[in-house]
Amino acid sequence: MLRVEICDSADTLILRLEGRFTGDDAEYTRTLTARFAASVKVLIDLTEVVFIDAVGEEVLSFLGRFGAEFVAPNSYTLDVCERLNLPVAPNVSAHVNALGKPHTNGGQSRPNRSRPRKK
Repeated sequence: MLRVEICDSADTLILRLEGRFTGDDAEYTRTLTARFAASVKVLIDLTEVVFIDAVGEEVLSFLGRFGAEFVAPNSYTLDVCERLNLPVAPNVSAHVNALGKPHTNGGQSRPNRSRPRKK
């Protein structure tokens, strides 16, 4: 199953993919991206993708030729991007902030380290 979240701004189209990027879902994403991204920068966030089949790889290659950049922060998606010669976005945190979501530390909580001020 694939979930596609679309964030469209004046100059950037961001697609956040979650799940398995396969078959008909991948083809649908190709159609969706071509429809929305006429003359804007396209950023494909692969952070939550767990599997990509041959059709998904072909669609990612198409999107790369179309001018898309990819967010690939884990070893699996980075390996796919390197193998397919896809452009990886240089600054992941800036793109995550562009999605309107706060930068987190992977769900781990920080202990409260506040100390009283010295006078």
